[in-house]
Amino acid sequence: MTTTLSPIVAGTMNWGVWDKNLSTVEIANLILVCLENKITSFDHADIYGGYTTEAAFGEALKRSKIERTKIQLITKCGIQLITDNRNNKIKHYDYSKEYIIWSAENSLKNLKTDYLDVLLLHRPSPLMNADEIAEAIEKLKKEGKILDFGLSNFTSSQTDLIQQKTRVAYNQIQFSATHFNPMTDGSLDYMQIHNIRPMAWNPLGTIFREDTEQTRRLKKLLARLVEEYHFGSDIILLAWVMQHPSKIIPVAGTVNVARIQQLQKAMSLVLDKEDWFEIWTESMGNEVP
Repeated sequence: MTTTLSPIVAGTMNWGVWDKNLSTVEIANLILVCLENKITSFDHADIYGGYTTEAAFGEALKRSKIERTKIQLITKCGIQLITDNRNNKIKHYDYSKEYIIWSAENSLKNLKTDYLDVLLLHRPSPLMNADEIAEAIEKLKKEGKILDFGLSNFTSSQTDLIQQKTRVAYNQIQFSATHFNPMTDGSLDYMQIHNIRPMAWNPLGTIFREDTEQTRRLKKLLARLVEEYHFGSDIILLAWVMQHPSKIIPVAGTVNVARIQQLQKAMSLVLDKEDWFEIWTESMGNEVP
Protein backbone atom coordinates (compact mmCIF):
# COMPACT_ATOMS: atom_id res chain seq x y z
CA MET A 1 0.00 0.00 0.00
CA THR A 2 1.32 3.42 -0.98
CA THR A 3 2.04 5.95 1.77
CA THR A 4 -0.57 8.72 1.92
CA LEU A 5 0.97 12.14 1.30
CA SER A 6 -0.76 15.48 1.62
CA PRO A 7 -2.32 16.81 -1.64
CA ILE A 8 0.42 19.45 -1.76
CA VAL A 9 3.95 18.76 -0.48
CA ALA A 10 6.25 21.38 1.05
CA GLY A 11 9.59 21.50 -0.76
CA THR A 12 12.52 22.32 1.55
CA MET A 13 15.26 22.96 -1.03
CA ASN A 14 15.25 26.71 -0.38
CA TRP A 15 14.84 26.56 3.41
CA GLY A 16 18.54 26.21 4.19
CA VAL A 17 21.84 27.78 3.18
CA TRP A 18 21.13 27.47 -0.54
CA ASP A 19 18.62 30.32 -0.28
CA LYS A 20 16.64 31.54 2.77
CA ASN A 21 19.03 30.20 5.43
CA LEU A 22 16.24 29.92 7.98
CA SER A 23 17.07 29.52 11.67
CA THR A 24 15.96 26.51 13.70
CA VAL A 25 13.10 28.54 15.19
CA GLU A 26 12.03 29.79 11.75
CA ILE A 27 12.02 26.25 10.32
CA ALA A 28 10.01 24.94 13.29
CA ASN A 29 7.47 27.74 12.82
CA LEU A 30 7.26 27.05 9.09
CA ILE A 31 6.58 23.36 9.73
CA LEU A 32 3.71 24.35 12.04
CA VAL A 33 2.31 26.79 9.45
CA CYS A 34 2.34 23.99 6.88
CA LEU A 35 0.53 21.60 9.23
CA GLU A 36 -2.09 24.24 10.06
CA ASN A 37 -2.76 24.52 6.33
CA LYS A 38 -3.13 20.80 5.51
CA ILE A 39 0.41 20.38 4.20
CA THR A 40 1.83 17.46 6.19
CA SER A 41 4.43 16.11 3.75
CA PHE A 42 7.95 17.55 3.44
CA ASP A 43 10.23 16.94 0.46
CA HIS A 44 13.99 16.78 1.05
CA ALA A 45 17.11 15.60 -0.72
CA ASP A 46 20.39 14.76 0.94
CA ILE A 47 22.17 17.32 -1.26
CA TYR A 48 20.05 20.32 -0.27
CA GLY A 49 22.15 23.01 1.32
CA GLY A 50 25.28 21.09 0.35
CA TYR A 51 24.20 18.18 2.57
CA THR A 52 23.12 20.47 5.47
CA THR A 53 19.38 21.21 5.13
CA GLU A 54 18.16 17.81 6.33
CA ALA A 55 20.00 18.24 9.64
CA ALA A 56 18.71 21.80 10.07
CA PHE A 57 15.16 20.54 9.51
CA GLY A 58 15.71 17.59 11.86
CA GLU A 59 16.83 19.87 14.68
CA ALA A 60 13.78 22.10 14.15
CA LEU A 61 11.46 19.09 14.05
CA LYS A 62 12.91 17.82 17.33
CA ARG A 63 12.40 21.20 19.01
CA SER A 64 8.89 21.57 17.65
CA LYS A 65 7.70 18.45 19.56
CA ILE A 66 5.44 17.57 16.62
CA GLU A 67 4.41 13.90 16.66
CA ARG A 68 6.25 12.01 13.94
CA THR A 69 3.03 10.30 12.86
CA LYS A 70 1.51 13.70 12.01
CA ILE A 71 3.97 14.31 9.15
CA GLN A 72 5.49 12.49 6.18
CA LEU A 73 9.16 12.82 5.30
CA ILE A 74 10.39 12.33 1.73
CA THR A 75 14.04 12.44 0.77
CA LYS A 76 16.24 11.61 -2.19
CA CYS A 77 19.68 10.12 -2.60
CA GLY A 78 22.21 9.32 -5.29
CA ILE A 79 23.72 12.63 -6.39
CA GLN A 80 27.32 13.12 -5.29
CA LEU A 81 28.19 16.82 -5.28
CA ILE A 82 31.55 18.52 -4.99
CA THR A 83 31.33 20.14 -1.54
CA ASP A 84 33.40 20.49 1.60
CA ASN A 85 31.25 17.72 3.09
CA ARG A 86 32.18 15.11 0.48
CA ASN A 87 35.48 13.90 -0.92
CA ASN A 88 34.28 13.97 -4.55
CA LYS A 89 36.47 14.94 -7.52
CA ILE A 90 33.51 15.36 -9.89
CA LYS A 91 29.73 15.48 -9.67
CA HIS A 92 28.39 11.99 -10.25
CA TYR A 93 25.74 9.47 -9.16
CA ASP A 94 26.09 6.50 -6.83
CA TYR A 95 23.41 3.82 -6.64
CA SER A 96 25.47 1.00 -5.20
CA LYS A 97 23.67 -1.07 -2.57
CA GLU A 98 26.07 0.12 0.12
CA TYR A 99 25.67 3.79 -0.75
CA ILE A 100 21.85 3.75 -0.93
CA ILE A 101 21.68 2.09 2.50
CA TRP A 102 24.29 4.43 3.98
CA SER A 103 22.58 7.49 2.52
CA ALA A 104 19.13 6.48 3.81
CA GLU A 105 20.55 5.81 7.28
CA ASN A 106 22.39 9.14 7.19
CA SER A 107 19.16 10.93 6.28
CA LEU A 108 17.43 9.21 9.22
CA LYS A 109 20.16 10.53 11.50
CA ASN A 110 19.95 14.04 10.03
CA LEU A 111 16.17 14.21 10.16
CA LYS A 112 16.14 12.71 13.66
CA THR A 113 13.61 10.05 12.78
CA ASP A 114 13.40 6.27 12.79
CA TYR A 115 11.88 5.95 9.32
CA LEU A 116 11.41 7.74 6.01
CA ASP A 117 7.94 7.70 4.49
CA VAL A 118 9.40 7.81 0.97
CA LEU A 119 12.94 7.41 -0.37
CA LEU A 120 13.52 8.53 -3.96
CA LEU A 121 16.46 8.00 -6.29
CA HIS A 122 17.25 11.58 -7.25
CA ARG A 123 18.28 11.27 -10.91
CA PRO A 124 18.89 8.28 -13.20
CA SER A 125 22.43 7.04 -13.68
CA PRO A 126 23.68 5.10 -16.72
CA LEU A 127 25.59 2.86 -14.28
CA MET A 128 22.63 1.98 -12.03
CA ASN A 129 22.08 -1.73 -11.49
CA ALA A 130 18.43 -2.60 -10.90
CA ASP A 131 19.25 -5.76 -8.89
CA GLU A 132 21.55 -3.86 -6.56
CA ILE A 133 19.03 -1.05 -6.10
CA ALA A 134 16.26 -3.57 -5.34
CA GLU A 135 18.42 -5.34 -2.75
CA ALA A 136 19.06 -2.06 -0.96
CA ILE A 137 15.41 -0.99 -1.03
CA GLU A 138 14.08 -4.35 0.15
CA LYS A 139 16.57 -4.38 3.02
CA LEU A 140 15.60 -0.86 4.09
CA LYS A 141 11.90 -1.74 3.89
CA LYS A 142 12.36 -4.98 5.82
CA GLU A 143 14.15 -3.09 8.59
CA GLY A 144 11.36 -0.49 8.69
CA LYS A 145 13.72 2.34 7.73
CA ILE A 146 11.67 3.31 4.67
CA LEU A 147 7.96 2.75 4.08
CA ASP A 148 7.82 3.49 0.37
CA PHE A 149 10.15 3.87 -2.57
CA GLY A 150 10.16 5.94 -5.71
CA LEU A 151 12.15 7.79 -8.33
CA SER A 152 12.81 11.35 -9.41
CA ASN A 153 13.31 12.57 -12.97
CA PHE A 154 13.18 9.03 -14.40
CA THR A 155 11.79 8.27 -17.86
CA SER A 156 9.24 5.51 -18.41
CA SER A 157 11.87 3.04 -19.69
CA GLN A 158 14.19 3.82 -16.77
CA THR A 159 11.24 3.28 -14.43
CA ASP A 160 10.53 -0.07 -16.10
CA LEU A 161 14.13 -1.08 -15.48
CA ILE A 162 13.75 -0.51 -11.73
CA GLN A 163 10.10 -1.59 -11.46
CA GLN A 164 10.87 -5.07 -12.78
CA LYS A 165 12.90 -5.63 -9.60
CA THR A 166 11.12 -3.62 -6.89
CA ARG A 167 7.86 -1.69 -6.56
CA VAL A 168 8.00 1.98 -7.60
CA ALA A 169 5.29 4.05 -5.88
CA TYR A 170 6.27 7.59 -6.93
CA ASN A 171 8.14 9.50 -9.62
CA GLN A 172 8.90 13.17 -8.96
CA ILE A 173 9.14 14.99 -12.27
CA GLN A 174 9.21 18.51 -13.64
CA PHE A 175 5.66 19.44 -14.61
CA SER A 176 3.78 22.72 -14.93
CA ALA A 177 1.76 24.80 -17.37
CA THR A 178 5.04 25.92 -18.99
CA HIS A 179 6.64 22.44 -18.90
CA PHE A 180 3.88 20.07 -19.93
CA ASN A 181 5.97 17.49 -21.87
CA PRO A 182 5.18 14.61 -19.46
CA MET A 183 1.52 15.06 -20.45
CA THR A 184 2.27 14.63 -24.15
CA ASP A 185 5.22 12.22 -24.22
CA GLY A 186 3.42 9.36 -22.47
CA SER A 187 5.08 9.77 -19.05
CA LEU A 188 1.88 10.52 -17.12
CA ASP A 189 -0.03 7.85 -19.07
CA TYR A 190 2.64 5.34 -18.08
CA MET A 191 2.36 6.30 -14.41
CA GLN A 192 -1.41 5.84 -14.46
CA ILE A 193 -1.08 2.43 -16.10
CA HIS A 194 1.45 1.29 -13.48
CA ASN A 195 -0.22 2.93 -10.46
CA ILE A 196 2.75 5.27 -9.87
CA ARG A 197 1.84 8.59 -8.25
CA PRO A 198 3.50 11.62 -9.87
CA MET A 199 4.93 14.46 -7.82
CA ALA A 200 5.70 17.71 -9.64
CA TRP A 201 8.67 19.90 -8.83
CA ASN A 202 8.54 23.53 -9.97
CA PRO A 203 4.74 23.26 -10.46
CA LEU A 204 4.42 27.01 -11.18
CA GLY A 205 6.90 26.73 -14.03
CA THR A 206 8.64 29.81 -15.38
CA ILE A 207 5.65 32.17 -15.38
CA PHE A 208 6.89 34.34 -12.50
CA ARG A 209 10.58 33.95 -13.31
CA GLU A 210 11.00 34.53 -17.02
CA ASP A 211 9.76 37.10 -19.51
CA THR A 212 9.11 35.21 -22.73
CA GLU A 213 6.35 35.12 -25.33
CA GLN A 214 4.98 32.03 -23.58
CA THR A 215 4.90 33.61 -20.11
CA ARG A 216 3.46 36.86 -21.45
CA ARG A 217 0.58 34.96 -23.10
CA LEU A 218 -0.10 33.07 -19.88
CA LYS A 219 0.07 36.16 -17.67
CA LYS A 220 -2.49 37.90 -19.88
CA LEU A 221 -4.84 34.91 -19.60
CA LEU A 222 -4.23 34.52 -15.85
CA ALA A 223 -5.15 38.17 -15.27
CA ARG A 224 -8.61 37.37 -16.64
CA LEU A 225 -8.93 34.06 -14.77
CA VAL A 226 -7.99 35.72 -11.47
CA GLU A 227 -10.95 38.06 -11.96
CA GLU A 228 -13.27 35.18 -12.82
CA TYR A 229 -12.24 32.72 -10.10
CA HIS A 230 -11.19 35.17 -7.36
CA PHE A 231 -8.04 33.13 -6.73
CA GLY A 232 -4.41 34.13 -7.20
CA SER A 233 -2.47 33.10 -10.31
CA ASP A 234 -0.38 30.61 -8.31
CA ILE A 235 -3.52 28.86 -7.00
CA ILE A 236 -4.96 28.62 -10.51
CA LEU A 237 -1.70 27.17 -11.84
CA LEU A 238 -1.52 24.58 -9.04
CA ALA A 239 -5.16 23.63 -9.63
CA TRP A 240 -4.35 23.19 -13.33
CA VAL A 241 -1.60 20.72 -12.41
CA MET A 242 -3.75 18.88 -9.86
CA GLN A 243 -6.68 18.51 -12.25
CA HIS A 244 -4.78 16.01 -14.39
CA PRO A 245 -6.26 12.50 -13.83
CA SER A 246 -2.88 11.05 -12.82
CA LYS A 247 -3.43 12.86 -9.47
CA ILE A 248 -0.22 14.87 -9.50
CA ILE A 249 1.08 16.08 -6.13
CA PRO A 250 2.72 19.51 -6.51
CA VAL A 251 5.86 20.24 -4.48
CA ALA A 252 5.54 23.87 -3.40
CA GLY A 253 8.81 25.54 -2.43
CA THR A 254 7.51 28.80 -0.98
CA VAL A 255 8.52 29.91 2.52
CA ASN A 256 6.09 32.84 2.45
CA VAL A 257 3.57 32.28 5.23
CA ALA A 258 0.76 34.19 3.48
CA ARG A 259 1.23 32.10 0.33
CA ILE A 260 1.34 28.84 2.29
CA GLN A 261 -1.96 29.81 3.90
CA GLN A 262 -3.47 30.18 0.42
CA LEU A 263 -2.16 26.94 -1.07
CA GLN A 264 -4.88 24.68 0.27
CA LYS A 265 -7.40 26.56 -1.90
CA ALA A 266 -5.86 24.79 -4.90
CA MET A 267 -7.00 21.49 -3.40
CA SER A 268 -10.66 22.34 -3.96
CA LEU A 269 -10.51 24.57 -7.05
CA VAL A 270 -11.80 22.87 -10.19
CA LEU A 271 -11.20 24.83 -13.35
CA ASP A 272 -13.80 24.92 -16.09
CA LYS A 273 -12.68 22.48 -18.79
CA GLU A 274 -12.35 25.20 -21.43
CA ASP A 275 -10.30 27.37 -19.05
CA TRP A 276 -8.03 24.37 -18.37
CA PHE A 277 -7.52 23.91 -22.10
CA GLU A 278 -7.01 27.64 -22.61
CA ILE A 279 -4.06 27.58 -20.20
CA TRP A 280 -2.52 24.74 -22.18
CA THR A 281 -3.29 26.48 -25.49
CA GLU A 282 -1.65 29.74 -24.41
CA SER A 283 1.37 27.82 -23.17
CA MET A 284 1.78 26.10 -26.53
CA GLY A 285 1.03 29.23 -28.52
CA ASN A 286 -1.43 27.37 -30.74
CA GLU A 287 -4.69 25.49 -30.44
CA VAL A 288 -4.70 21.82 -29.47
CA PRO A 289 -4.05 19.39 -32.35
